[in-house]
Amino acid sequence: MAIRKLLSLARRPRPPYLLPYRTASTAVATAADSSPAPVTPPVMIYDHLAAAVKAKIKRLDDPDPRFLRYASPHPNLADHSSILAAPATRVTTLSNGLRVATESTLASSTATVGVWIDAGSRFETEETNGTAHFLEHMIFKGTEDRTVRQLEEEIENMGGHLNAYTSREQTTYYAKVLDHDVPKALGILADILQNSSFDEARINRERDVILREMEEVEGQTEEVIFDHLHATAFQYTPLGRTILGPASNIKTITKEHLKNYISTHYTAPRMVISASGAVKHEDVVELVKKLFIKLSTDPTTASQLVAKEPAVFTGSEVRIIDDDMPLAQFAVAFNGASWTDPDSIALMVMQSMLGSWNKSVGGGKHMGSELAQRCAINEIAESMMAFNTNYKDTGLFGVYAVAKPDCLDDLAYAIMYDISKMSYRVSDADVKRACNQLKSSLQLHLDGTTPIAEDIGRQLLTYGRRIPAAELFARIDAVDASTVKRVANRFIFDQDVAIAAMGPITKLPDYNWFRRRTYLLRY
Repeated sequence: MAIRKLLSLARRPRPPYLLPYRTASTAVATAADSSPAPVTPPVMIYDHLAAAVKAKIKRLDDPDPRFLRYASPHPNLADHSSILAAPATRVTTLSNGLRVATESTLASSTATVGVWIDAGSRFETEETNGTAHFLEHMIFKGTEDRTVRQLEEEIENMGGHLNAYTSREQTTYYAKVLDHDVPKALGILADILQNSSFDEARINRERDVILREMEEVEGQTEEVIFDHLHATAFQYTPLGRTILGPASNIKTITKEHLKNYISTHYTAPRMVISASGAVKHEDVVELVKKLFIKLSTDPTTASQLVAKEPAVFTGSEVRIIDDDMPLAQFAVAFNGASWTDPDSIALMVMQSMLGSWNKSVGGGKHMGSELAQRCAINEIAESMMAFNTNYKDTGLFGVYAVAKPDCLDDLAYAIMYDISKMSYRVSDADVKRACNQLKSSLQLHLDGTTPIAEDIGRQLLTYGRRIPAAELFARIDAVDASTVKRVANRFIFDQDVAIAAMGPITKLPDYNWFRRRTYLLRY
């Protein structure tokens, strides 16, 4: 009886899930016919679970199609007619080489006029470093025709705003006034640039002001980090020096230094008179012809001076350990592109791809930047910011971040991973989103007469012309995923880095760790 029961069990067909790679019907057909039949894998319980998980992920990635058009970086309608209708920039070059550029907005009731000079701290020597910034302070301290009081009262009475700033390659003096005060503003600018008196007593008094300003700058940690970054990345070159200069130079700069700097660098071919708002080009040109008549016509250009002392990028680092500081901060930078480099636009797009994030602002989990998402979700940073700085012959491209001491290793890994990843894997959607963000930020920045005048003056000094917004947008739209990967392989893949760090940074990985992660091992 037991033997008969075993035989009946042996003849019973096995359930489908015990037949590997064949169903029950396929097994019967194979027994009846020797011809091969198609093999169909069984549907396992795990396959059902995997399909359910994939469906949930798809619903998260691809929400209701009615709302997809709002999340997609690809616009349904790209209309650039407003960009093409922007006011034209008119440029006139005078006989002495001085350029006058204007953009008229007749609907405006205010105007910004200024002088943009192709001269900065880069064109100083080791002994005169800080002269350009010192001159910026002294330029408002009275002229041969106006005392300090008269100068200040004239600006105050017209309700205007007079300001100046100095960078490593450019110096700017500008005034923002009402439309009917444009001739007065140009007269003041011409007077202070050509007839400054440089009284010895005021020079000595201004030394203390600049030394106090240096103390204030030392309290701004971001400024300090970028000064150290330039000092280590461009060491032994003029671009590595600070704008304010060392305190020893501030105490020894004399009237002769200031006058020599003006006669050497404040020349007509290296200057641009820029105006925007309620101005007329012909009127501004006539005023400039009458007012700016004492400028030097030395034909030496800033590019020729840069060629004599070019900036050389050096892979290096500087670390200032201060355990008393609550937060650590560091910047990692690669050698970037110059203003006129064809890949400078692609680096701007890559900067938008890396993005910026601040813990106090919130958000981050749904930002387009994967680096910002990592910082927000994992809470490994207080803030981070990608930067792309351009100069005449070089640049700096990298990320600046602030974090708690115990998060430095995770944050450093996230930064280097996302930077290096652009050499290997880039999606078209991320590039398109970054292009849209870049175009939007450029347009939002040009909101007002002062940013427009600044944009005109800077572009004429760097490019020799003002690039129209339509042309700039076309160049940005031309950047795609393959372009980003090519540019990343040029500037990032297996390239030296410069690091500046300050604060409780004992847990920040060493230089070789950063250098090793400029490339990924893929097999």
